[in-house]
Amino acid sequence: MNAQDTSSPSPHAAASGAQAPDGRARGWALAILTLVLLAIAAAYGVYWFHVARWRESTDDAYVAGHVVQITPQTGGTVKAVFVDDTDTVAAGDILVELDAADHRVALDQAEAALAQAAREVRALHVTNARLRAEVAARWTEVVRLEADVARRATIAAAGAVSREELDHSRTALSAARAAQLATREQLAANLALTEGTDVGDHPRVMLAASQVEEAWLAWSRARIVAPVAGQVVKRSAQAGQRVAAGAPLMAVVPLDRLWVDANFKEVQLGAMRIGQPVSLRADYYGPEVEYHGRVAGLAAGTGSVFALLPAQNATGNWIKVVQRVPVRVELDAAELLRHPLRVGLSMQAVVDIRDDGGATITAQATRAAPVNSHVSSDDALDAARSRIAEIIRRHGAAAPGKAGGKR
Repeated sequence: MNAQDTSSPSPHAAASGAQAPDGRARGWALAILTLVLLAIAAAYGVYWFHVARWRESTDDAYVAGHVVQITPQTGGTVKAVFVDDTDTVAAGDILVELDAADHRVALDQAEAALAQAAREVRALHVTNARLRAEVAARWTEVVRLEADVARRATIAAAGAVSREELDHSRTALSAARAAQLATREQLAANLALTEGTDVGDHPRVMLAASQVEEAWLAWSRARIVAPVAGQVVKRSAQAGQRVAAGAPLMAVVPLDRLWVDANFKEVQLGAMRIGQPVSLRADYYGPEVEYHGRVAGLAAGTGSVFALLPAQNATGNWIKVVQRVPVRVELDAAELLRHPLRVGLSMQAVVDIRDDGGATITAQATRAAPVNSHVSSDDALDAARSRIAEIIRRHGAAAPGKAGGKR
């Protein structure tokens, strides 16, 4: 019994020998895990030091653009609508045509008034020549009567001419002098209406010409054209609809002039400057497509300030909320052409803030080109002035082209 007890292994010793390899394995595993975690922490530290600390990112960013409202400049009835939603138009394309019958009648009346004014002014110039001739004739009559009175006064003392005849001669002379004065004053009044002008630049003709221009513009504006190139949205115009001046008919969005409004938290703006590069990705295309832009400007206030109902932070139930400031990001035009965007799409923006030597407020400067422009009415105005010059040539027989030009 004793020999058997001495030769058999102890249960505690067997358990201890089995646990030793497992403990060493766990120790190696913990050591490896610790090394891996330290390596990850070191790698992230290097990444943060060289990359992450120079970046500010947000997914609160959206594509923005100009929404150009199409409104008529004059009232009327819609005669035809040439576009519909999603159609792409070029600047100058006809969108809506109004019934121009009333404007055509008003234009005819204005042209008739211009022709009448040109004829009246021409008559004033002709009257000047007639009145000058009358003044000369009156002067000749006065000179003749003065000579008659002088002769009769000489011979009246000898009794060759009666006293009554001499009085009649003097009365005729007074009447001739009064007629000469009246004619001279009439000439002066007529000269005051025409002096220094011809038919083309007479104030009366210029006033009538401006009325022709006004009526011509109203008539030409019956065709509503696209002010910019883009895509048609929110069309509400219908044939037969009576519209007033300024009523919205549709809108055009120029998709080649989009930008991104990225709303960064106020704690992210300390080192953000105008001109810093921005990398962007759109949920529309996914991570495969990357846009490159630059910070164009920071808004003058937070989004809550310009909201329809601004926050009232002076109330008793105030809770601090981290504010966001819209940052405008300009997109690369070539990239936008290759991968078109739509207004309102979600974006992810990452700003490289490594270079913080720029400005936080856009410097005041005169832009070389307008931010936005539309098709003007200069062509219609030039056509109106050509028509005015033609009317003056036909009815005024004076220097053409001056009416409507001196304004």
